[in-house]
Amino acid sequence: MNIHDPAAELRANVATPFEAAQAMPVSVYTSEEFLALEQEHVFAKSWLCAGRADALKAPGDYLTMEIAGEPVIVLRDREGTLRAMSNVCRHRMSILLEGRGNVRTITCPYHAWTYSLDGSLRGAPAMEMNRSFCKSQTSLPAVRCVDWKGWIMLTLDPDLPEPQETLREMDDLVGYLPMQDYVEVFREEHRWNTNWKILAENFMESYHLPMCHGGTIGGAVDLKKMTCPEGYPGFNFHHILKDDSIALSIAHKDNTALAGEDRYRTWLISVYPSLMITLTPGYFWYLSLTPDGPGHVKIIYGGGLHPDFAADAEAEQHFETLKGLLDHVNDEDKGCTERVWKGMQSRHAVPGALSHLERPNYEFATWIAGKIPS
Repeated sequence: MNIHDPAAELRANVATPFEAAQAMPVSVYTSEEFLALEQEHVFAKSWLCAGRADALKAPGDYLTMEIAGEPVIVLRDREGTLRAMSNVCRHRMSILLEGRGNVRTITCPYHAWTYSLDGSLRGAPAMEMNRSFCKSQTSLPAVRCVDWKGWIMLTLDPDLPEPQETLREMDDLVGYLPMQDYVEVFREEHRWNTNWKILAENFMESYHLPMCHGGTIGGAVDLKKMTCPEGYPGFNFHHILKDDSIALSIAHKDNTALAGEDRYRTWLISVYPSLMITLTPGYFWYLSLTPDGPGHVKIIYGGGLHPDFAADAEAEQHFETLKGLLDHVNDEDKGCTERVWKGMQSRHAVPGALSHLERPNYEFATWIAGKIPS
């Protein structure tokens, strides 16, 4: 094995059975070359999340993001259909839209070429003297976009099976909670000084909760009672039973559909490569990750309410309390994951043995290794 080849190091790493497994090699986090492979073979060939579909309610509502460096617009067209398309003008290749907002048409800020909400070219000033120009044959290239259980999912891969196929086991696991009906209450964007995989792994395991979250939720966790089942090809998961000490974490008092432990169960679901969902009978929150170089990650951070609580007159007050807790937990995770990234720069940084509570991390490493060609 070439020790300077992060992909080879990773394949050797996951060839070890889980019972004797080590954390991923440092090189797969720090290498620019390995990140380029991830962009080409992971992010450009997977379903990625742009957030919740109810973030785009009205015709012309849009948001922007990048997939493997490709600028993309996601919007509601005039008929209410969810669409995604290239965010690059067909004239001189300017970026068209930035951030989020609402538009009647998409107008290039460089030369005022204008596109309809379906991506077709609507107007191009002073182009009538160029014989090669044909307005009817000029439009923004479409990007595959689907609404999967209320999540906006995008991919650059024209042949990738639909999320309902690649994530079909999700229905058996959490189908009793109607994710598509949960109502988003907040959406924020952050950038942290850590590698995207460090943050993904941090979400996947609850081994860190007692220490990293000692000031918030860590005291409610008993590691001896925690298990991490084997995951599925497209995602891993574990769950925790909670009481009513955290606002909205259990089923609404008027909910008659949920019974027994399902009224108290919190799911932590990691959809490969980069959508992390915490799903409870009362609320949800999520992270959607985009690498920004080896040492930074862009994060969509959002959350909201089960429909029972969304209709409750006191829900807003309860959610304010919950949002304060989630923000605090997020700040604790930021500190922990940024310290891991800093530690990886050390000449003494060597991956250690994994706990039985870090099975999802091993499965994540195995999934990535399977995507990177040898």
